[in-house]
Amino acid sequence: MLRRTLVVSAALIFGATVSGEAQEMMKGEMMKGGMTKFTIRIENISSPDGMKASDGSKWPFAMSPGLCIVHTNNAPVFSSGKKDRGKGLEAQAEDGNPATLAKSLEGDKGVKSVVVFNIPVGQKSPGPIGPGAAYECSVEAAPGSKLTITSMFGQSNDLFYAPNESGIALFKDGKPVSGNISSQIILWDAGTEVNEEPGIGPNQAPRQKEPNTGKAENGVVKNIKNIKDGFTYPKTTSVMKVTITPAKAPGAN
Repeated sequence: MLRRTLVVSAALIFGATVSGEAQEMMKGEMMKGGMTKFTIRIENISSPDGMKASDGSKWPFAMSPGLCIVHTNNAPVFSSGKKDRGKGLEAQAEDGNPATLAKSLEGDKGVKSVVVFNIPVGQKSPGPIGPGAAYECSVEAAPGSKLTITSMFGQSNDLFYAPNESGIALFKDGKPVSGNISSQIILWDAGTEVNEEPGIGPNQAPRQKEPNTGKAENGVVKNIKNIKDGFTYPKTTSVMKVTITPAKAPGAN
């Protein structure tokens, strides 16, 4: 069931055209003056047995391709309580397609770099990640920089993972941060499509006939904790683990 569902989730990888080559080039770079290289690992730690829907059926938790964004400005992707800006978040949140959002961010003066992650670790082709799988992306940043990660909650209508709209500080007291940052990742509702029950909704990626289907919501971006739709969503830290590892400075022990 899990294998079949992930294979048919074609909508989750539409437009994820950036190859792993760019990421590999970044992995090979050493730290430069004032810059620190970070590796961000995004793991799906959900149960292989899947989640249970109200009808008793089980469905696998999956995450879509997404973005690692280094920025110095606040709220580069969205603002809580405000409508989607129409610059690609909808495609990321509804169809797992980060391409349009990545392109729109390239012109933002406060955005220093945008890296698409779309190829699961150990794989050769783009796709979503199910239980036990992971993505990795590498970025470089200077003190004062922040990190925003985006990825779709695969079996939803328009839910996505990201930190607080201002992002996660990559340095503290001038030193690069390190370790588990999962607690800073939030499940958001983009407010662009009416929610259906996770895992069984007919207008969710594994079951919809084509991208961008489902009833438009015309709402605003909200933390899922503030959404009263009658559905249950897993605690973020129970299904995903996000860690950040800075490279050691040359000569460091």
